Parts: sequence; C-alpha cells; structure tokens
Amino acid sequence: MNRVLILLLMIVSVFVFGQQDPQFSQNMFNKLANNPAYAGSEGGISTSILHRSQWIGFGEDGSAAASTQNFSVDGAVPFLNGGLGLNIVSDNIGGYKNLGLQASYAFRTEIGTGQLGMGVSVGMFQSGLNGGFLEPAQEGDPVIPTGDVQGSALDFGTGVYYNNQDVYIGFSSAHLTEPEINWSNGQVYNMSRHYFLIAGYTYDLNSTLLIHPSIYLKSDGSTSQLDINTSVIYNESMWGGVSYRLDEGLIFLTGWNVNEDLKLGLAYDVVLNEIRNNTLELMLGYNFKIKYKKPVSKYKNPRFL
Repeated sequence: MNRVLILLLMIVSVFVFGQQDPQFSQNMFNKLANNPAYAGSEGGISTSILHRSQWIGFGEDGSAAASTQNFSVDGAVPFLNGGLGLNIVSDNIGGYKNLGLQASYAFRTEIGTGQLGMGVSVGMFQSGLNGGFLEPAQEGDPVIPTGDVQGSALDFGTGVYYNNQDVYIGFSSAHLTEPEINWSNGQVYNMSRHYFLIAGYTYDLNSTLLIHPSIYLKSDGSTSQLDINTSVIYNESMWGGVSYRLDEGLIFLTGWNVNEDLKLGLAYDVVLNEIRNNTLELMLGYNFKIKYKKPVSKYKNPRFL
C-alpha cells in the first residue's frame, strides 16, 4: 500500500472514529496540555514550547505526515488559592487542521508533604479540512468537501494532580461534553472524550545521578497509547533516556538545563511498526521566578525534568 493511500486512510478515519489528541514524546514537559490541575504546581511561572514533525519522509515530497505545535504557560496565583494556565495546540495532518485553546484554573491544597490540585479548563476547539487535498475515486462525492471547511465548538476538561518533591501522579479528561463541530458545509464532526494518566518518580542514585521513571497513558475509550519512560539526570543539568511506546517503537530523549530557568530538549522516535518513518520533536522551556512574602515550601519545587 503506497504512502498516499495510507495518509488518505488515516484522514478518513478521522471522520469515522474521531481523532486522538496529538501525541508528544516529551510529555513530561507539557503536562498542562492534558491536565488543567497541573496549573501552578511549580510555584512560579512556567512556559513550554514543543514542535513535533511526525513520520518524517511520509509524504511523496519528503515532508512529515503531521506537524504539531504546543505552547503552554501556567503560574501560581496565591490569592486564588491555586494557579492559572493557558494551553494552545495546533495540529496539521495533511489537509486536516485542528486548533485547540484552553484556559485552566487549579485549586491547590496541601496534603502531607505534597500538594493536590483539582482543575478545570474551558476553551475552544476548531477543526477544518482542505477538501482539495483529497482525490476522490468518484467525482462529485458529497461526503468529501470541494474546498476549505471548518467549524468550532466550546470545549471543557477536568483533572486532578498530586506532587511532592519526588513524585507526581495525575488523572484527567478532555472533551468532556464530546462536542459536535458543525462544519461550514453542513457536515458534523464529533469529538470523543479522552482520558489521560501520568505518573513519575525521581530517585537519587548518588550525589550526581538521578533516575526518573515515568508513564503516560492516553485513551479515547476505544484505542489507547502507552509510553513507559526512564531517564537519567546528571548533576541536575543534563539528561538522557529511552521510552517504549506500545505497538509503535522506541523513543530516545536528551536535554540540557542551560541554567536554573532555561531548558532544551530533543526526542527522536524510532518507529518499528509498518509505517517505518521516524519522528523528531523539539522542546524549549523557561521558568520565571516569583517572590512570595510567605516562604515557599520545598515541595513546591519538584525535582522533575
């Protein structure tokens, strides 16, 4: 089966089953993308930018099958007893385009040596398709748009997130109301509710080496994706690791904390299934310090990547 046909089948599956939210290999750096309860958990203002080129060389012109960008920012807001966040995701798959924008609030409370966040998000999800990208087998097929069509709908999410200095765990759900998006040509695109589970732990091997295992599980109720990751952090400044993605392949990760605030990351997915086209992902993160009148407990600064 040639690559163009595979790409067309992938796009058509969007109409039939509903598309999974975009995946990220460096999911430990953009937790807000899936869980609004993460907002404010770092104690300051945290920003993250990711770019993902999925299945490079998949297209006949050598382009990637999908291109995804994610920007997130969140911060602690003490007078609101929690944190606020903003997450923007742009996802392009052939002629199919998604744009999601979510504003989040998380109420935070202390539990033992850690903190628990309970969050909600509200925003907009826009979906569209350039029908000219498709080549129908039969001219005049009413199911395939002849030009650009798009629509948007309100979108809601919720989640819980717990962390202390060494451990984090979170569970969340996106597209809670399974909104219907009415495209400009009268067709309806149905969103599926998604569920996410994240967890990680940081352990001291010695005075200079830390090991950080983590998991990331995503499901829409019919299909699931599981990433199992282990990273080694040297001197709290450089890291390297490997992930196994169920039914897909291996992911190699590396990165560098340039200073206390700036970090850079790189992930390379080696796809071992029938697709055989690999993926590249880049990450840039920056943290802004906030000075509080009240001393901040040490668990507000978790030792995660």
